[in-house]
This record gives sequence, C-alpha cells and structure tokens, in this order.
Amino acid sequence: MKKPIIRKERVETLCDKKFLRLYDLNYAEGRHYFDATRRPVEKLVATKSDAEFQTMLPDAVTIAVVLHLPGEEPKLLMNYEYRYPIGQFLLSPVAGLLDPADEEGDDPIRTGAAREIFEETGIRVTEGDTITVLNPCAFSSPGMTDESNAFLCADITLPDLSSLTHGEAESTELFNGFELLTKEQAAEIYRTGRDKYGNTFSLATWALLGYFAFGK
Repeated sequence: MKKPIIRKERVETLCDKKFLRLYDLNYAEGRHYFDATRRPVEKLVATKSDAEFQTMLPDAVTIAVVLHLPGEEPKLLMNYEYRYPIGQFLLSPVAGLLDPADEEGDDPIRTGAAREIFEETGIRVTEGDTITVLNPCAFSSPGMTDESNAFLCADITLPDLSSLTHGEAESTELFNGFELLTKEQAAEIYRTGRDKYGNTFSLATWALLGYFAFGK
C-alpha cells in the first residue's frame, strides 16, 4: 500500500512550547492526524525522506546502567524518579534528552548517555567502562507522538557506591533514591509488572529489566 506523503507546507502548528509541540499533519484533503512532539516543525519525523528517517538521531537516551562491584554479582542501577504526568515516583532507568552539544560530536548517542549517567548518578564513565547501543531509535508511542529513545547498556566498574549522588540533576528532576537490582530481582519485577512497593512503571523500565534479567 502506498503511504501518505506528509508535506511540510501542509503541517499546521497548534501548540508551540519549549518542550512540547502539537501539530496537525493534514495528510490528505480533509484528513487530519495529530502529533505531540518535542521537535520543531523543521525536524518533524513525519516529513523526513526515507534516507533522513533511517539516519535520524533519537530525541533521548535510556540506559541500563549495570554496576560491577568487587566480589558481587552485576547489579542494575535504577532511580525512583518523579514523573509529573503520573504524579508518582516511578522505578526508572537513567534517561534524558540529547543536548545540542551531544549532537556535535562523532558519537552523539554514547556521548549523551555518558552525560546523563553523570547527571543522574554522579558516576563518570571511564575508558575501562563500556557503553553498548541496544537500539538506536525506538519510538515511544507512534500512534500519538514521534518521540524516540536510543536504548543502551553501560557496564561500569566501581570500587564502591560512595560516588552515587543525585546532586548533578537538573532542577525539574526529582529523585527519591537509587535501586540496585540483581538479575533475580529484576526478573521478578519484569514478570509481575510491579516494583517492591506494588507500583507499576514505564515501558522503558520494563524493557531494560527484561534485557538485564534475560538478555544480557
């Protein structure tokens, strides 16, 4: 089936705020589809060519931070981060938007991941650590938004946990502690869909719990 061509000149801006925009894609005469996005109109995914689509950078990075401590099995490091649309502290992986400065380098996804790890955990990625790209650009909910994340795994060796801090987090980011999970604990949360408090969580959390518990 031939796909509709969404032309830039037919896109109507309905809302334009710093971190959220809403567009009417108007993909055919009298036909409308709405796109909630972080992107300015000139960077909309819907209007990209096939080549541009296949090489585009994601909006954000989401990282399975796996800590290797002396004499211990690997542990998945997660945060309890306040999610404003939910109104709860949710079990969450390290994650954040790519910065313009990240995009200027040779490896924007890994650069952004290393920066986010430091900002949310206080851990500096060193030459002995490894950051692996698991998925370069996965869409969050493509029926409603073009928002996308790269998923990565960072294997980090630490002598102890003394460097962990939320002190570098941005002002809008609210955290309520760290959670270190063994593979067995991650598998149980993955299977039940609930954390130790009985709360649910994001699809990104579920995906990285599964990767750590069963795929790594």
